[in-house]
Amino acid sequence: MTTIEGTHDGRFDELVEFLSTQVDSGHDLGLSVALTIDGAPVIDVWGGWADLDRTVPWTENTITNVWSTTKTMTNLAALVLADRGQLDLDAPVADYWPEFAANGKEGVLVRHVLSHTSGVSGWEQPVTIDDVIDVPTATARLAEQAPWWEPGTASGYHALNQGHLVGELVRRTDGRSLGTFFAEEIAGPLDADFHIGLPAAHHHRVSNVVPPPPMSADLGALPHDHPAVRTFTGPVASAEAAWRPDWRQAEIGAANGHGNARSVARIQSVVANGGTLDGVRLLSPSTIDRIFDEQSNGMDQVLFTNVRFGIGYALEADNFPTMPEARRCFWGGWGGSVVINDLDRRMTISYMMNKMQGDILGNATAKGVVERIYEIVG
Repeated sequence: MTTIEGTHDGRFDELVEFLSTQVDSGHDLGLSVALTIDGAPVIDVWGGWADLDRTVPWTENTITNVWSTTKTMTNLAALVLADRGQLDLDAPVADYWPEFAANGKEGVLVRHVLSHTSGVSGWEQPVTIDDVIDVPTATARLAEQAPWWEPGTASGYHALNQGHLVGELVRRTDGRSLGTFFAEEIAGPLDADFHIGLPAAHHHRVSNVVPPPPMSADLGALPHDHPAVRTFTGPVASAEAAWRPDWRQAEIGAANGHGNARSVARIQSVVANGGTLDGVRLLSPSTIDRIFDEQSNGMDQVLFTNVRFGIGYALEADNFPTMPEARRCFWGGWGGSVVINDLDRRMTISYMMNKMQGDILGNATAKGVVERIYEIVG
């Protein structure tokens, strides 16, 4: 049986056994799970393997590409600027980034970008992963194109480009790049091992993600100009791209954050704990309230599932039907990772892993972790 290292409250022994079983069964390769309550670690465990050959253990300091869990960090950066009065969530994006008004986007608001309702969910073709890694050029291209639906009327998941959009708002309002702002104002003060743009000195700690099975969605049955087709083919996402040094070092705020469950939970627990953690104040209660301002509620035009988006996060975890009602915001990453902030319980749950499943949000291990924690916490 796989040994799960780390520390946990004895109430969660069965959860740790479950994680061991998931690795032994082959569902997971390497993983980490964290739970904080009132900002304090209650579970901080890890185990399995950092490589497909099972020769390198997943250790306390192993990190991996967490895909769209990165969006919770990028959007938190924007919320910090909003809290400081530097960024107005209800203002047009063009107030800060005049070039963005081109081709009918003058009415796109900052909150539309943070809620996947801007109408700009990907790049016009042709576009490649290499183009996405060239963040300044890729960002300028987004400013030039027209929206693919009327902004503010519906969500269409901004799979690879939300970080370019939000990152440019960070740069235009603060002067620093997204990755630098995040490191100096969020991860650094909280002493959290999470990076948007990973310095080369840390690359040796990275566990390469294992690509998931091919997507089952039949995009060929949709019109070529459908937002889902344009988003998922502009460009086609590549898990193998995360193995590249230039991908790791770029600041792709929608998809290339590197961390583990501990660092994700520590940073996101700021939201669950009223905006302050260990004396570091990032948000006020009123800014946290803005997260829960519903921006869309219905079938997402890209994900083809019902999603209720607030500002920066999703608001209802229908994917986890066993959870009790709560004031809760969440998101996760391609392959199955997830982070959940439960404000009623001042609790943050985080599961990060290297073996990707076909899930967009929350794989079988994530669901098992969440269900077991709520069974115990109540």
